[in-house]
Amino acid sequence: MTSAFTSQLSGRVAVITGASSGIGFATARLLAARGARVAVLARRRETLDRLVDEIRKAGGEAMALTVDVTDQASVDAAATAVEQSYGPASLVFNNAGVMLPGAIEENKMQEWEQQIDLNVNGVMRVISAFVPQLAKSASAGIASDLINTSSIAGQYIFPYFAVYSATKAYVSHLTRHMRVELGPKNIRVAMIEPGCVATELQGHVTFQGAKDWLANAAQNIDFLQPEDIAETVGFLVSLPKHVNLQQVVIMPTKQGS
Repeated sequence: MTSAFTSQLSGRVAVITGASSGIGFATARLLAARGARVAVLARRRETLDRLVDEIRKAGGEAMALTVDVTDQASVDAAATAVEQSYGPASLVFNNAGVMLPGAIEENKMQEWEQQIDLNVNGVMRVISAFVPQLAKSASAGIASDLINTSSIAGQYIFPYFAVYSATKAYVSHLTRHMRVELGPKNIRVAMIEPGCVATELQGHVTFQGAKDWLANAAQNIDFLQPEDIAETVGFLVSLPKHVNLQQVVIMPTKQGS
């Protein structure tokens, strides 16, 4: 576990998508260590089971749910399972995503559609399934958080990342609008926009120009670690209930843009 077990988030029910690796994995460990009951969602059940086993051995409480966020029925079934087992979610870390950079001229429509379906439609499917639970928790007086994982790529220009960056710009602007709607209902809405993070997303990159860009960046920048983002999520959800830190840009010290 990333920290000693505490009761800081006792009573909170946390849902983490994209929990089988990287940022989602690290955040699940941290939230469980701070006392939240954690539901970890992803497609890779074997990895989720290992994560749940680790959390339980450290004294936490967790459940694994095999979920494909490109399938609304799958997400809805997970939402039902969470509420039946733990009660309504009061913390949703909407984190599943994919990064497949490439030159626009290559016209890789399948990769474009995959990024849009996961990074945009997947985010919306999770929102559709879990915002009603957040509303229930908030109406019961429980601190309630929806945190979306965006990227610094949603703000800045990077070669070969046009479609990925566009999906993340969508997530960032969506989050701003949702805060206007959900804030008056005592649901905090926030986004995290990380710079370069050392996760398996980079292993999905096949386009040579993007691989070269990332390799060069890794030679000059100490990338963020998933645990750095997890600590940020932990900070956001531990703020007093009336405080909503809406947007966090978290960058490696040496990364200028």
